[in-house]
Amino acid sequence: MPKQKSHSGAKKRIRRTGSGKIAMKRSGRGHLLQQKNKRQKRKNRTLTVDGTEYKKLSSLLPHL
Repeated sequence: MPKQKSHSGAKKRIRRTGSGKIAMKRSGRGHLLQQKNKRQKRKNRTLTVDGTEYKKLSSLLPHL
């Protein structure tokens, strides 16, 4: 039986919080922040994943 591998792209972007939820960073915070408005920058904070995406992300990262 082959080993179950984690998705290497998801490994770099998704983490588990202390309470056990899955958290990830939203896009748009890497560069060019000077010209983005405050609302757009405020929206791009850390996101906790809800139940609909939970099963999909836990299959990408079985060991998380």
